[in-house]
Amino acid sequence: MADWQMLSDRIRHVEPSATLAVDSKAKAMKASGIDVIGFGAGEPNFPTPDYVVDAAAQACRDPKNHRYTPTAGLPELRRAIADKTLRDSGYAVAPEQVVVTNGGKQAVYESMQILLDPDDEVIIPAPYWTTYPQAVRLAGGVPVTVFAGADRGFEPDIDQIEAARTPRTKAIIVNSPSNPTGAVWSERTITEIGRWALDHHIWVISDEIYEHLHYDGVDTTYIGAVVPELRNQLLVLNGVAKTYAMTGWRVGWMIAPEPVAKAAAKLQGHLTSNVSNVSQRAAIAAVGGNLDAVAAMRRAFDRRRTAIVDALNAIDGVVCPTPKGAFYAFADVRALLGRALGPNGSNAETSAQLAELLLDEAHIAAVPGEAFGAPGYLRFSYALADDQLDFGMHRFAAWAGAAR
Repeated sequence: MADWQMLSDRIRHVEPSATLAVDSKAKAMKASGIDVIGFGAGEPNFPTPDYVVDAAAQACRDPKNHRYTPTAGLPELRRAIADKTLRDSGYAVAPEQVVVTNGGKQAVYESMQILLDPDDEVIIPAPYWTTYPQAVRLAGGVPVTVFAGADRGFEPDIDQIEAARTPRTKAIIVNSPSNPTGAVWSERTITEIGRWALDHHIWVISDEIYEHLHYDGVDTTYIGAVVPELRNQLLVLNGVAKTYAMTGWRVGWMIAPEPVAKAAAKLQGHLTSNVSNVSQRAAIAAVGGNLDAVAAMRRAFDRRRTAIVDALNAIDGVVCPTPKGAFYAFADVRALLGRALGPNGSNAETSAQLAELLLDEAHIAAVPGEAFGAPGYLRFSYALADDQLDFGMHRFAAWAGAAR
């Protein structure tokens, strides 16, 4: 048997993806015949729009897509992403600044690899997406978390951020609309972070993957637009996964100053080479098309957002603020901890234990707040069918109140 101590310290100290672990266990239970309702994965339940699929089908038949292509991405896609950035974000970038990656997650990984030296620090506002600190650690860096709770709308305070700064601070991550909270940070906060980063010569990594998913008249603020002077030290990460229901197509991108983009392409040349050409052709159709399909999905998400927040707040011991973006409800479940739950009177001392009980006993998959730097919370994705959402919330309520 292999000696696991022979593995590198790097990989032994990285935690597995909690969101994927929950999703994998839920799928395994489903495969065994258990009726599991999955609120775990951040994946739209809609099919990819037909015109995108048609572009991919046509690309399959074109022999030019059967070969290696430029590592940084098809020139047509890089240009389309630059055009989309001007349309949506309101400022111009050159195609040479764009690197097409195998999903947005690879863009996060590459950002850390090309920016960080050992022991460099990255400020990560919490609650955060579970991969951010792991990507920092894989690059030899040190994640430094700054927590902002529901009392602040999960929006960081510039004084907290400044208090976390040290001579080793190399970068800060901005994620708005946010995973896991659904928070949409105000223009004031985004601007303050941008100007702070300028003053202290700190890189900004802006993850804008949920840019088109916002509600109640709240809009996404693009840091590269409101602080244009920052663009020489700004990396924008994005992709087609959430906006166009294309999680399985694996197309993301990085927009960065040209020297950084060239460094990312150099790294990718040794890592994966080019992204699948068929997926890239599909992405050209997606980013170059209109946003009608996106608007339709957003309307459905908005309806589900109201339903899940109302249902969660109706459960004794659960408090859930109304998110303004993305498709997640981030519920405070601390009042459920230490309480007898379910027909067996089970007890959870942590939100991680609570999530495990929910899956094992109520057959509901949610992700514990520990994965996001926020113990005491559960993240529920509402990117699932309306009837499944309704049934799952009824099941949660019945289980939470069923203790003898």
